[in-house]
Amino acid sequence: MKQDKWYRKLKWQNIVMLTIAGILNAVGITMFLNPVGLYDSGISGTSMFLGQITPDYLSLPLFLVVLNIPLFLYGLKRQGAVFTFYGVYSVAMYAVMALVIEEFLPIDLSSSSPVAGTDLLLCGVFGGLISGLGSGLSLRFGGAMDGIEVIAVIFAPRVGLSVGSFVMIYNALLYVTAAIVTGHWLQALYSILAYVAALKTVDFVVEGFDRSKAAMIVTDKPEEVCAALSAEYNSGMTRVAATGGYSYAEKTMIYFVVNRFQIAKMKDIVHELDPAAYITISEVADVFPANGRIGKGEDEG
Repeated sequence: MKQDKWYRKLKWQNIVMLTIAGILNAVGITMFLNPVGLYDSGISGTSMFLGQITPDYLSLPLFLVVLNIPLFLYGLKRQGAVFTFYGVYSVAMYAVMALVIEEFLPIDLSSSSPVAGTDLLLCGVFGGLISGLGSGLSLRFGGAMDGIEVIAVIFAPRVGLSVGSFVMIYNALLYVTAAIVTGHWLQALYSILAYVAALKTVDFVVEGFDRSKAAMIVTDKPEEVCAALSAEYNSGMTRVAATGGYSYAEKTMIYFVVNRFQIAKMKDIVHELDPAAYITISEVADVFPANGRIGKGEDEG
């Protein structure tokens, strides 16, 4: 069977959302962070730093393209053509919109934010929120707004670090270097605040404001528990045969997804039927049910 061309997997909806993501990222960076000397994270932050210490013709949009796109192309084999295209497109939109805002809009961005003035707290928080929204949309719709994430996926395991730790160390080095070179330690500290705001916003966009919870229920009465939970929540669940680690008794483990408002009632239902039931709760970043829905009698997990 002939393999489908990678470009046939591209979706116009993703392209539209990645365009919006690039615009948002550019607004957050150029209208809030960059005017007051704050820094974004990753390659975007590096581009801002280099744009500040180099001649005017070496601008933020130029560094975004020159530094980011080679990193995406380097990760092409590992990440795939579709992700690489979406990533390059996201960065290109970010760079183009940053150029438009900085060079063509009648806005003075030389020393203050046109919205938040010179207030570093407001600029850091809202710049982080808006740019984080753009980065989160990029990730949610198949791309990425920063090539550092691609490099982290490739090199972090080689140096014994997680991807998150690799990116965090990179950002820490970036902020310290920028503070030493420019002498502006206050801006570096507020940049950390902007980074945290952006990071939490990315989490909310990618994983949702109200994460689901996964309940693992070990019980001797699986039939009764499953019937009660199914009747209460009109939802299916997955049953797995299990054996006690010490007693070697035969038990059943039930995997059941609820939201945080349903946890207390779910525990009451289970323990009313089986007071000895063992329950653990963990967060679920996202749920992708078969056929787009989970209905009564259908399994999860």
